[in-house]
Amino acid sequence: MSIRPVKRITQAKPTLEGAGVHLRRAFGFGNTAEFDPFLLLDDFRNDNPDEYLSGFPWHPHRGIETVTYVLAGTVEHGDSMGNRGVIGAGDVQWMTAGSGIIHQEMPRGDEAGHMHGFQLWANLPADRKMTAPRYQEISAREIPSVTDDDGTQVRIVCGSFWGAKGPVDGIATDPTYLDVSVPPGRRRSLPVETTRQSFAYVFAGSGDFRNASGPLDVPTEIAGTSQTVPSSAVGNRSLVVFDRGDEVVVQAGPEGIRFLLVSGKPLEEPVAWQGPIVMNTREQLQQAFQELEKGTFLKSRE
Repeated sequence: MSIRPVKRITQAKPTLEGAGVHLRRAFGFGNTAEFDPFLLLDDFRNDNPDEYLSGFPWHPHRGIETVTYVLAGTVEHGDSMGNRGVIGAGDVQWMTAGSGIIHQEMPRGDEAGHMHGFQLWANLPADRKMTAPRYQEISAREIPSVTDDDGTQVRIVCGSFWGAKGPVDGIATDPTYLDVSVPPGRRRSLPVETTRQSFAYVFAGSGDFRNASGPLDVPTEIAGTSQTVPSSAVGNRSLVVFDRGDEVVVQAGPEGIRFLLVSGKPLEEPVAWQGPIVMNTREQLQQAFQELEKGTFLKSRE
């Protein structure tokens, strides 16, 4: 087994989106090759309703898939095909925009006003850009959760892991999307196919991905026993981008660590991107916006 080295670690940046939603962007609208086939990851965590209730009013998408994973609060959605619904804590919505859809997403907090979720954009390959739009809505109870002997817990949104398979299927880039929790002080290895791009996004606790294969060097009291945690630990809202290898290793800090672990097969295709529309050429992009102006953007109205 070869441990994936860490290429870089960054912090998610404060960003305004939609009609004024305050969120943190882990990556997006930059170098697409490093994350191929993924385009963007937003962390919309907020305890102030004034900073998220304005939501994401009606807007178009073409050429991508969006994955919304909610941890607290709800997200109400509607679209140009007449679909309406609400996803809540633990639920997932996987939307294939394909040839084009116009939709809105309106976050609503829980009883205490807390709102937390993630949205990931995955690119579509050239031969699937103009496929018919579709939804996969997955309730929390449908998402398998596997717990290992050391207490490490993994929720499997998409892909196969530890003998369990996530409920989302038929995705062009064949991604694996995991929600991983590692208990305090534990060192854990997680398999990732060598051919895939992979990243982790930490959203609770702390841990170390860089020095996990080497000696631990900072003494820390954990649960009444003298253990150690790495000196280069990363914490909340840290994005960890991995190089090649067939496993990711993490050393959890004294409070444990929880993170998304996402991987997918690179498309290695040209990207022409403007706002919510992602195509392969500038001409295709211009055509999409011309169709929006003419009212011919929508190809499917089921």
